[in-house]
Amino acid sequence: MTTPDHQSPAPQPSGPTTKDRIYRSPMGLVAGVLLLALAGWISIDAMVHSEGSTPWQALATLLVVAPLVVAFTIRPAVFSGEDRLRVRNPFRVVELPWGEVASLRSGYTNEVVAKSGTKYQLWAVPVSLRGRKRAARRTARWEAEQSGRVSRPKGMGGLGGFGGGSGTDGPVRAESDQIIHDLRLTLEAREKASTAQGEVTVRWAYEVVVPVIAGAVLLAVLLAVG
Repeated sequence: MTTPDHQSPAPQPSGPTTKDRIYRSPMGLVAGVLLLALAGWISIDAMVHSEGSTPWQALATLLVVAPLVVAFTIRPAVFSGEDRLRVRNPFRVVELPWGEVASLRSGYTNEVVAKSGTKYQLWAVPVSLRGRKRAARRTARWEAEQSGRVSRPKGMGGLGGFGGGSGTDGPVRAESDQIIHDLRLTLEAREKASTAQGEVTVRWAYEVVVPVIAGAVLLAVLLAVG
């Protein structure tokens, strides 16, 4: 009977580990798909059933519109990893090591502030004032219940709000505010980790800019020629 060899444990990363997360706007994705379908249907119909330079104008217009729709609806995303925050906005991709993040702000827009003072907006996490008001009402209801000013109905009040109850077991945040809160927790946990240091990098999204410029130039030429 043999005994297993004793192996030295693998080195562990410095600092607490966090789970990678991706944040996107579901409504933005839905709107983007619908707008692309509409633009494609109109452009293809014009290219098939029109004559002269109209089909080419429709193609050039589609070349301009489609990348812009993708840029502002489908493309935006925020990637939260162990070592860095990657922000994919309509025309840029910003990578910030957690050690270079000064703060995350939530006002009328959500943004990340680098230690250099530069601000980058989080397009993928739009602020919903309606969501904030709804969360504030539910939180006020919960606080009133906790203080005894309002009694919580018995029965199904705690199941999704059915039965007239608030269905809230604590203070509530709007979805975008909760995302910023989660990102702040990750920042606190990882900002001093040795692997979360480095420089902020910014890359332009040429895959969006180039087709838009090419389509705009082609459309301008076609309109000028007539």
